[in-house]
Amino acid sequence: MRETLQKILGEVRKVIVGKDGVIEKVLMAALAPGHVLLEDVPGVGKTTMTLAFAKALGLETRRIQFTSDTMPSDVAGFSSYDSRAEDFVYKPGAIMTNLLLADEINRTSSKTQSALLEAMEEGRVTVDGVTRELPAPFLVLATQNPAGSAGTQLLPPSQMDRFVIRTSIGYPDFQSQVSILRDRRDGNPLDKVEPVLTRGQLLEIIETAGHVFVRDTVYEYITSLVEASRTHPMVTLGLSPRGALALCRMTKAYALLAGRDYAAPEDAAAVFPDVAGHRLVLNAKARFNELGSQGVTDEILASVNMPVVREIK
Repeated sequence: MRETLQKILGEVRKVIVGKDGVIEKVLMAALAPGHVLLEDVPGVGKTTMTLAFAKALGLETRRIQFTSDTMPSDVAGFSSYDSRAEDFVYKPGAIMTNLLLADEINRTSSKTQSALLEAMEEGRVTVDGVTRELPAPFLVLATQNPAGSAGTQLLPPSQMDRFVIRTSIGYPDFQSQVSILRDRRDGNPLDKVEPVLTRGQLLEIIETAGHVFVRDTVYEYITSLVEASRTHPMVTLGLSPRGALALCRMTKAYALLAGRDYAAPEDAAAVFPDVAGHRLVLNAKARFNELGSQGVTDEILASVNMPVVREIK
């Protein structure tokens, strides 16, 4: 299992250089399974990474560029009259795929955002009273540009909660940038990415991740982190029960990627900042002290005692 997962990471590394941590987080989110929010400036490789994961995982992928005039029907689909069939026929929207890149989700209307986020939560779309299941597995990589707020519609906390993690690719370092320039002189490295498994095999791995063993001690540690997020003096809104479940799923995925069939407290601590950061609503005191979500999650991790769990043989 671990060898297969490492092969997937290796294929994506062919096109995304020097960002191993981000690649691993996205793969863990796919195994959780859950959706990813990428906060990044344009041009750092979000689309390229999505296409690389789609090829390595054997998944169908689509991309939708959100603008102010994007309609909910562009996401969920619509029904149009077919004169030959003398009936209304469903025309699938962009969401009918395995891996959807939702580019600049904060630049579309709240109504269109809700259409996407509702489907992400329920795994189905309803058009003209007919409900249709989304393909399995289904993963959304949504992006928003943190630089500039003109024409944007910020996601409310209830919608941010739909994403299992928030992360960022960021600019490459000097050597990685040199490698990117060198690798693209003879073609597109994306053409070299090979499928590692099929969609059915990915579903089996997702099921395996869900059955990673978690001791009560680890459940209690996760709960302590969640409780600490709700009582922190600089937090107005902490992790919800949905956030706690997301933390548990990511903990299992982290353990599986590490080659273990059981979770440890260190796994929960490793993924906690990415799971909790976008779910925390900070108060005026945090803003006054210029303390962001990263600082708050660091304080929470430092304040909660990590239990010592012996290795399971």
